[in-house]
Amino acid sequence: MLNRRTLRIKAMQAIYAYMQAEGSDYLLALDQIGEDFAPDLNAMEVQDRKLLEGQKQIATLLFKEWYEKRQFDAEDADKEIVNAVNRAIVSYQNQSKKDRRYYHDQMLIAVERIYDHYLANLQLMGVLTDLVKEEEEKRSKRFTEAKGPDVKQFLRNQLVQRILNNKSYQQHIIRRNISWGSDVSEIAQVYRAVIKQDEVFLAYLQNPSPSLSDDFELVKHIYKNIIFKEKTLQPLFEEQDLNWAENKAIVKSLVNKTIKMLGEESEGNAEDVKLLDLSPNWEDDKAFFEELYEQTLQETEKYETMISASVQNWDVERVALLDKIILKMALSEMYIFRSIPVKVTINEYIEISKIYSTPKSKQFINGVLDKMAQELVSKGEIRKSGRGLIDNK
Repeated sequence: MLNRRTLRIKAMQAIYAYMQAEGSDYLLALDQIGEDFAPDLNAMEVQDRKLLEGQKQIATLLFKEWYEKRQFDAEDADKEIVNAVNRAIVSYQNQSKKDRRYYHDQMLIAVERIYDHYLANLQLMGVLTDLVKEEEEKRSKRFTEAKGPDVKQFLRNQLVQRILNNKSYQQHIIRRNISWGSDVSEIAQVYRAVIKQDEVFLAYLQNPSPSLSDDFELVKHIYKNIIFKEKTLQPLFEEQDLNWAENKAIVKSLVNKTIKMLGEESEGNAEDVKLLDLSPNWEDDKAFFEELYEQTLQETEKYETMISASVQNWDVERVALLDKIILKMALSEMYIFRSIPVKVTINEYIEISKIYSTPKSKQFINGVLDKMAQELVSKGEIRKSGRGLIDNK
């Protein structure tokens, strides 16, 4: 199921995307200054191009000064230049605000999409059921006898029926508008080329009276060895989710727990079983990574200064952007989440750096965070409270 490391990763990806967009916003603001002092080709009077170029350069320097210090010295600048700089600042701030909200929303959507994939994978049992029915209807219209094992056996699979008849499943499918749409054709190809030729599936069809346990084992096998493994299906999942490689394990876990849960229930109760949530405490987890995203960006300049002071023998500008984001997120987490031990925070971000950053990032992140955490704890700037946090570490 969804864990907090995944949420940290989603927040990190959103922060990275925002910072890339923020860099574009900065360049657009500079372009706006350039447009403000561009010669008017339709003007009746001759334009003083040297004057305009000089004004543009001064305005550009003042905007860059504001960007670095969040203020600029306009004492010797004329009104036209100051107005152009202020317009660029307002434009930059407005666009950055929009981008910040946009990537916050995209971060939530990315997590919610995991749940959609979970539902869509459960729905595959319905797709397979429809394919079997369609196949049988075509055969009956041709008045031909079925060759080989009777595939209608699959239609009587008790676990498949429990999934499809579950009220919570049906409500979620409708509410979230889950459908395979035109991709059903690719599922049909896998059904004909893989599932119908699968030894376990064929053996199941030859069983005259499969038990609930037999039904469970077949469904489990289809998910484990075909749906989550079949090479022709993985590109389809990747098309639907660019982060499928990291989300796959979560979807797989949710599906496995669901079929086990429904398989253990009595037939009468299975319809009323509530489907799993993304995590046992989704509202708390959602609040966690939303606040982590917002606070990391809110205090980014403060954390930038702290990192610069901590890596005195290293040019902070040369630190990889992703490493800086990881360090800032770790600092943010240490400050605002009092119940998470410092050591847990450090270990989590070291693990994330192993997967997403440079080969040397692990040692760098570990060294910097360990040093900063010790200093902040000793100064009392970081205080932890809660069960198991007696040593405040």
